[in-house]
Amino acid sequence: MKKTLLLLTTASTMIWASNGAELLKTNCASCHMLTTPTPDMIPNMTAPAMDAVAFHINLAIEKKKDAEAFIVDYVQNPDVSKTVCESNKVAKFGVMPSLKGKVSEQDLKTIAAYVMEKFPSPSFVKMITEIQRNDKMNGLLNSPFLINKEALPHMTKILIQNWDKATLGLSDEQKQKLLVVRKNTMGAVRKIKKELAPLEAAIIEATVDGEVSESIDAKVDEVAKLKAQATKVHIKCIVDTVEILTDEQMETLFPFFDA
Repeated sequence: MKKTLLLLTTASTMIWASNGAELLKTNCASCHMLTTPTPDMIPNMTAPAMDAVAFHINLAIEKKKDAEAFIVDYVQNPDVSKTVCESNKVAKFGVMPSLKGKVSEQDLKTIAAYVMEKFPSPSFVKMITEIQRNDKMNGLLNSPFLINKEALPHMTKILIQNWDKATLGLSDEQKQKLLVVRKNTMGAVRKIKKELAPLEAAIIEATVDGEVSESIDAKVDEVAKLKAQATKVHIKCIVDTVEILTDEQMETLFPFFDA
């Protein structure tokens, strides 16, 4: 009896997996890549790979059943405010067309369960983790700020990733004010980085050439002054942004923020 039940369960699982894979291929593969992309493929994609879709859903939604329900709802009623991806990615790919009435709800449930069971692949998670780690290291190495070890948040970057999300709920008035802060911050930082680049290159060259330290002291002092200016810009951006956002919005962006 137990052996029969085991065989029936195994057969049922195989049929479900086969149906899920086929439904996913039929209804989703024309836009979403179903195999793991290589890093060089990502910039040229017209829609996120299914690995990426599942990766972001897992980050945003803890329970598997809730994630499956989200997929079923989203593909029928897609909206920018519902997305779990960063807003800049939505700006690149756009919002998917609705599949309401084109795929039955039962088939969508089968697809959702299959996606959350099979995606993202371990190789994709490893790849994206490495990309994020490299981006983080490059950000630290190229930062013009004195305080650049994530002790202070990069507010403009965090906001652009969450810009249209309903969970954050930015009003049009807030968006206009935040865009002014972003414009002023980015403009000031770009100006400082432009001045920093030749100074840092000159210091490196002089050091490699073995020049006496006195000859580069002035350049080092100028670099320190510019980085101090950049840090003040960074801090002002944070202060101005906090004044615009509500305590609840800060809690959404930074769950451990002490209002």
